[in-house]
This record gives sequence, C-alpha cells and structure tokens, in this order.
Amino acid sequence: MELRHLRYFAAVAETCHFGRAADQLHVAQPALSYAIRQLEGELDVTLFNRTTRQVALTAAGEFLQAEAARILAGVDDAVRGVRRIAAGRSGLIRLGLTGTAAFSHLPRIARVVKRELPDVALQIRADLLTPEQCDGLRTGALDLGVLRPPAVGQDIELRTIEVEPLVLAVSVDHRLAVEPVVSLSDLRVEPFIAYGSRDSAVNGAVIRSCRAAGFVPHREHEAPGTAVLLSLVAAGLGVAVVPQSVRSLPLAGLVFRDLLDAQTIELALAWRSGADNPLVDAVVGVLDAALLADAIPEALPTGGSL
Repeated sequence: MELRHLRYFAAVAETCHFGRAADQLHVAQPALSYAIRQLEGELDVTLFNRTTRQVALTAAGEFLQAEAARILAGVDDAVRGVRRIAAGRSGLIRLGLTGTAAFSHLPRIARVVKRELPDVALQIRADLLTPEQCDGLRTGALDLGVLRPPAVGQDIELRTIEVEPLVLAVSVDHRLAVEPVVSLSDLRVEPFIAYGSRDSAVNGAVIRSCRAAGFVPHREHEAPGTAVLLSLVAAGLGVAVVPQSVRSLPLAGLVFRDLLDAQTIELALAWRSGADNPLVDAVVGVLDAALLADAIPEALPTGGSL
C-alpha cells in the first residue's frame, strides 16, 4: 500500500466526490479513479459504493477512513519532527555545568532555551570539572558544556559568557568580615580552603593572584565541591577566594567581601569543533542572542567552578 494511495483515498472519503477530490489533490480524475481501484484491488475489498448520482463509503471504507486519518497524521507529525531536528529546533541537549553554574546560570539558560526552542529538552549533569566536560564533549556524552577555560585537549570550541572577579568568603566572626573591601595581602597568614581537584581552574586563578601579591596561599583544607567549601568557611576553618557568582549560594554564618587585587576568571559555553550538530548551533545561537539583547539578567552571571 502506497502512502499516495492513502492520501488519495482520504480525499475521496472526505468529499465523496471523485471530481472535487481530484481538484483538491491537483491530479486528473481518471488517475485518481485508477489509484482507488488499485487500492481496492490490493486490499481485495470495495471501499466505495459508486452510482451515477453519488459515491458513498462502504463499512470497510469507513474503517479505513479512520485508520488513514490516524496514519497520515502520524506521518505528517514525523515529517515535521524530522524537519525541526534538521533545523536545530527539536531534540535533546546533554548539558554539563561546572560548580555553582547550576545555581547561577542554569535557570537563565533553561529559561532562554524554553522560550526560544520549546521543543528542545535539556538533560543536565552538574558539578563537572572542565577536563571531565571536555572529555564528555569529545566522546559525545555531552553536547554542550558550561566550564572554566582553558579547554583541556583539542577540538573544543569556546564562547565566553562572562568574566567575573574573585571575591573573598569568610565566616561572620572573622576579623575581615567587617571590612567592605579586602586586599589579597591581608590574607597572607590566613589558612585557605580550596577545591580538592588539582584541575580546578579556580584554584589556579587563586594561586596566581596570591603569588602576584607576594605570597603562596597556605592550603589548610580541601573540599570536593562548592557547597562543602563554603560550609567549611562558615565553620571558621579558613578563608576561601571564589568566583563572585558563588554569592548566589547564601549560607548562614558566611559573608563575601570584594578583593582589590585578585584576578578575574571566565565562564564559557563549550562544544566539540566540527560536530555538525544543528541543534547545538541553534542553542548556542539563541544564548548568544539573549546575551546580546541582555535578555538573560546580569549577562548570565557565572557559577562557581570547581
């Protein structure tokens, strides 16, 4: 049974008139009549009772009319779906995020994608370090990443979405908690709490900042993630220098202070070079447009990275 025959049958069943159906389908009436006879011959049934005055569906024809409507609607839906996917308007994006980007960036990213690409679903993996995200992008386990540059390895494209300063996190009873602005040199004798991973982009930026201020930070404790790190700071076990966006995670007993002379740190969208994925291109495009139009508040403020 050809799909063309089903469409021809549906038109005749709807109009109960071969002439009007032929006009609707933009085919010659003899060709339409022949196609219906072919369909009846293939099914070995009579679909229409024909007289010189009228055309009417048989019981078999009424059943096929309902089934044809269902089948043709499914085919049309499939065609639209395939075209949306090919145009990057539909599908699944597996998104990785580093550190607190899940708190400070994911709501804004998800809001833009939902508004601009409502048929795109997001599958989220959070708290992934930059090297892990880069590996996931290369193997295809991830489609997009929100990470701290530089990328690890080859074949990763980056689009910076924010450059943010580093800030100081201290407990509310710390001697520096009363200072509105702190200099890095004031931290020379302080015990530091840092991320446990040696691949942490934040740790690297903190060490470079401290060395520029003339000292090497004393690492007293290590934390596996931002929530634990901030909890240790709030407990008074040390200080931490973190991306400004960590302020999106308020914690009792903790305050943040601006640093005069700390470095900045980037956050970027990342994807595999040459992936030829129209869906990734579409998501990157709408996020770019949102940033340029300032549609994402605070220009996608950064999440703290591990």
